[in-house]
Amino acid sequence: MKRFLILQLRPETDASDAEYASILDKTGLTPERTHRIRLDCETLPEGLDVTDCAGVIVGGGPGCVSDDPATKSDIDARVEASIMGLMPQITAQDHPFMGCCYGLGILAAHLGGAVSKEKYGEPVGPSTCHVTEDGMQDQLTVGLPVTFDAFVGHKEAVQALPEGCVHLLASDPCPFQMIRFGQNVYATQFHPEAEAKDFEERINIYKHHGYFPPEDAQRLIDICHAADVTQPALILRRFAERYG
Repeated sequence: MKRFLILQLRPETDASDAEYASILDKTGLTPERTHRIRLDCETLPEGLDVTDCAGVIVGGGPGCVSDDPATKSDIDARVEASIMGLMPQITAQDHPFMGCCYGLGILAAHLGGAVSKEKYGEPVGPSTCHVTEDGMQDQLTVGLPVTFDAFVGHKEAVQALPEGCVHLLASDPCPFQMIRFGQNVYATQFHPEAEAKDFEERINIYKHHGYFPPEDAQRLIDICHAADVTQPALILRRFAERYG
């Protein structure tokens, strides 16, 4: 049985470990059914062929693809180059892919789409998503409530739907919450693996990374714990079940 390749971009070990645990929990996968690579401290296997894995799941991270390359840290630049180097294989072969948050920027940038901080950034917390007409037909989003909340927190966003993509989910603050390229390449702006406890931990870890004023941390934590966020996990579970 092929394993899922889990690519993680977070240089903070506690955040990376918690994200991996959440991905396992939401997908229903066991560690034995995954190949986890932390791109901040590991390199991709030489000659990696993505078709040797069941699918690729990319977690979130503090980097922004739209940042000036001259300002990117060595870790951010290396992580971005690694995942961008895989995207031609993934899109050319329409190989199962789920990019979460940062992964949406990666996919859109690879496809030549506009990713920037001009519009559509969202503060840390829940955002109400709306299923589009195409989303009502897609295997990962069919049958979901017409509106539901998901956890977000991003400084950059996709500014226009990249060519060849299908628009599945939107929100009022950020129109491109989930897209699909081809039949099997997906990306979300929100974090489908995240629960309130995950965001509480990330808020404490990233409170000095420019997502929000540090003094707002506890207020945002309280907002996350008060939110009802259940549907995004189903999307991730369906992805694993469909391609596993």
